Amino acid sequence: MLISLIARYIEHFTYLGLFLVLALCGLGLPLPEDVALLVGGFLAREGIIRYPITLIVGLLGVIAGDDTLYFVGRGSIRLISYFGLNGDRVSGKLYRMYAFMHRHGHLAIFYARFFPGFRALVYLSAGSVHVPFSRFFFYDFAGAAISVPVVVTLGYESGEQLEKVITFISVFNKLLWMMVALGALILLSRHLVLRLWETERKA
Repeated sequence: MLISLIARYIEHFTYLGLFLVLALCGLGLPLPEDVALLVGGFLAREGIIRYPITLIVGLLGVIAGDDTLYFVGRGSIRLISYFGLNGDRVSGKLYRMYAFMHRHGHLAIFYARFFPGFRALVYLSAGSVHVPFSRFFFYDFAGAAISVPVVVTLGYESGEQLEKVITFISVFNKLLWMMVALGALILLSRHLVLRLWETERKA
């Protein structure tokens, strides 16, 4: 049902429709942008839109959404300061986030493109700690230049199996998040055990 609605919307507005859907996905539209890219690839297969132009528009759409999130993040620190929320505890967390993004932010920005649901957090964080826009754009573009052609081509080649492909991607993303959550839990447990051991040793 949802796929049919998106397909009809993009079919009606063609490239402008695809661009707007992808840009809005990046801003929080409750729709995975991969679905829009897959549908775009499928419509290119059907001859409704052209494959090369679909790739270009798809790339521009996801970059537009990502850049908007970045600039929204840039204004967030001003809001925090304006409303007096920059206490010592908040300032400490902001400093740690600042240090992390400026040390490892390029990798986080690049890999976030392949983690639906994680992208928005990373891109907002990059803007909020003022990662240089040129740096953000470069690594975001590098990730999108890989992911967009892959997903659009997958939609192009899937044909009538499009719904099965979308279901598979959804399941795969859930498994990926479960693995990430498990890894984070293991690291947290290790950190707590080490802190407990250090406390007991000092006692």
